[in-house]
Amino acid sequence: MLDALGAQPVILGLHAEDTSQDAWRFGGIEAHLVDQSGPAAFGFAPDLPEALDEARLDLLHLHGIWQYPSLAAADWANATGRPLVISPHGMLDPWITSRNAWKKHLARALWERRAWRSAAAFHALTDAEAHDIANETRGARIALVANPAPALSVRDETPRGPSVLYLGRIHEKKNLSALIAGWITARPDLPEGATLTVAGWGDDAGIDMLEHAMRDHREVGIEFVGTAFGSQKAALLDLARFVILPSLSEGLPMAILEAWAAGVPTIMTEHCHLPQGFASGAAIRCGTQSEEIREALVDGLHKSESEWQGMSRAALDLAGGPFGSGTISQRWEELYGVLLAD
Repeated sequence: MLDALGAQPVILGLHAEDTSQDAWRFGGIEAHLVDQSGPAAFGFAPDLPEALDEARLDLLHLHGIWQYPSLAAADWANATGRPLVISPHGMLDPWITSRNAWKKHLARALWERRAWRSAAAFHALTDAEAHDIANETRGARIALVANPAPALSVRDETPRGPSVLYLGRIHEKKNLSALIAGWITARPDLPEGATLTVAGWGDDAGIDMLEHAMRDHREVGIEFVGTAFGSQKAALLDLARFVILPSLSEGLPMAILEAWAAGVPTIMTEHCHLPQGFASGAAIRCGTQSEEIREALVDGLHKSESEWQGMSRAALDLAGGPFGSGTISQRWEELYGVLLAD
């Protein structure tokens, strides 16, 4: 989006195991990745400050917190006097800050609060995240800009079968164990042939947990298909009647925006922080308990075709309107313009 607006974006980051696999996402935009040293959890990269200086930036936008790049970004902002924008991306959610809380306390004391004081603005994805940022930073300037949805798909009017898709990371905060339990208890009340497809990635422990559950309950229509990108993801969305995300914690989940852009309604918790979906009729609210998920699944898969088509149209309206790339890019242009003019 920044490139299309006439800006000259430069990507600075840390080398990781999957860097080569993800390089295509940069789309030819200038990128400089530096090597890490020491514990991966800290993300120390001794060459990052030099890379920041050599990039000759007018503005620095830091994505994510709790690691060394926060300290490097603060040093850059203080040395240059140029604006720093910080996007926590959900990392100040109370569910996150309560995990390994002692490490977060240490990071606050050693470098994060200094970085937060150096920021010209914080970026919040949702109203809920803006509240979390305000609680942590006490007086910081906060700009609310959502993630943009992908380009809209051509809506398929062909009736879909009773297929539900989970798409995302295999992680405890995604609440997959409750989803599986809810699906098992819902199955007798679902339409014939109902299926739950789980597509995603995660660490070994998460995958082992999921595969164990699949082995125990393969007869109830649950299938784990592993990672899905590009055409594979599009094919799964083309088949899905609903995308489900029963998360305990989210920033602003791209899986929901991808579903809406494909005209697929969603079943999700309030922790996805997308109340527009409930208000417009593009989403069904579920709780985080297995029984609440069961009720939402039964409700969704018993919607009539006309009801589902209405939900699908509402999903596309959201993805092409308030979450459309044109709307979001304008918000970024306005914010960066104000900060650079200050």
